[in-house]
Amino acid sequence: MDEDRFNMALRKFLKEVGVTSQREVERVVREGRAKGRTLQLKMTLTSKDVPAFEHVVEHTIDLD
Repeated sequence: MDEDRFNMALRKFLKEVGVTSQREVERVVREGRAKGRTLQLKMTLTSKDVPAFEHVVEHTIDLD
């Protein structure tokens, strides 16, 4: 495995996930679909190639 190529590919994927996720969260909040003073978020990362792999990140954002 070429470590540099792997790192670049992984960073590209994570950048795409981050940018598109931020846009979606901003859109939901802007449209007023987020009710309450907080927005609870959960991101789940899985792989079709590694069935037992699941990484979950949860975070709460204050909307005040």
